[in-house]
Amino acid sequence: MISKNRARLIVSLRKKKVREDEGLFIIEGDKLVKEFLSAKVPVKTLIAKKEFISALSPFLKECIEEIEDATYEELKQVSSLKTPHNALAVVHIPDRKMIPDIILENLCAALDFVQDPGNLGTIIRAAAWFGIRNIVCSNDCVDVYNPKVVQASMGAILNVNVYYSDLKKFISVAREKKIAVYGTVLDGESIYRHKLDDRGIILLGNESRGISDELMPLVTNKIMIPGVDRSTPGIESLNVGMAASVVFSEFLRQNSTTK
Repeated sequence: MISKNRARLIVSLRKKKVREDEGLFIIEGDKLVKEFLSAKVPVKTLIAKKEFISALSPFLKECIEEIEDATYEELKQVSSLKTPHNALAVVHIPDRKMIPDIILENLCAALDFVQDPGNLGTIIRAAAWFGIRNIVCSNDCVDVYNPKVVQASMGAILNVNVYYSDLKKFISVAREKKIAVYGTVLDGESIYRHKLDDRGIILLGNESRGISDELMPLVTNKIMIPGVDRSTPGIESLNVGMAASVVFSEFLRQNSTTK
């Protein structure tokens, strides 16, 4: 049975300030929980149905501090999902130090004021799929440990480092090192005609306003995804999550050793 204090903590972790103060976040779902356990990520508390707990191997239980069984109704009370799964876990936020020089050794992504949790989760998932291991977000981006972001990333959060920083300072470091900054804009050159290197920053802007005026002067390469007819009502531009997937894919294609 979940205690009132524990239930209160789990629900409160939906708020960014509480997550930061406690150094904890929530993951939900059988598959996601098992992926975190398989990756040996430190888990403070596992709350799950008895069947789920009994099916876990001793290996998967090694990094769990506390295990508590719960009924479906109890899980429903603390879950952020309309239909809760069999398991929920409280996980320690990893202590990652951002080192620009190391991040800039390879291709990375930078997000300017991306606000939608689903978009950030999709971008993280796409980054993992296409081999981008670091994403630097502006300080006003949605929190990566927002439950909706974690859910949308579908476990890819395990394979991508997400940092928050002053993007102007970060990108300025890249410019000093003569590293390319690829800005996704509507008036750029087609990504299918533009030479895309295996090192640089892919800068993606806000859902409605695009890249901010403050950062645009730092862009060295303006790129865009061509469509059939952008004048058609309702398809003025791609969702930033979709756009990221297409752009990441083309970077990989152009720089793949197996092409």
